[in-house]
Amino acid sequence: MIQAIDHVAITVADLEVSCDFYARVLDARVAQSFEIDGRQAVRRVELGKVILNIHQQGNGLDLVARNPLPGSADICFRWSSTIKQAQELLARRGVAIVEGPVRRISSEGLPAMSVYFRDPDGNLIELLAS
Repeated sequence: MIQAIDHVAITVADLEVSCDFYARVLDARVAQSFEIDGRQAVRRVELGKVILNIHQQGNGLDLVARNPLPGSADICFRWSSTIKQAQELLARRGVAIVEGPVRRISSEGLPAMSVYFRDPDGNLIELLAS
């Protein structure tokens, strides 16, 4: 029986730009970096208790999705504070909200509120507060 998602991997056009974005906007911290042939290939970043593996497009790894493309992910992160605080954080960090706040239902079936924004590759990122 599945208990939870352990981590999510996304493919990006520019590893540095994406890692800087997640650090600046969501306080992500690089936990590990992996190189292939002297080039940065993957960074494992921590966002609170969530792990996001950020893959440089064309990094040479075979154990990835069949067609890994930048901008093809849609990720929802649980937000521990109010949706208003999420909005304020995004505003302070210069990130445009593309939708929200809107009512949603959490994975536990509870009422929640979400805001949506995009990362540098166009991945849709949702912050959900319940």
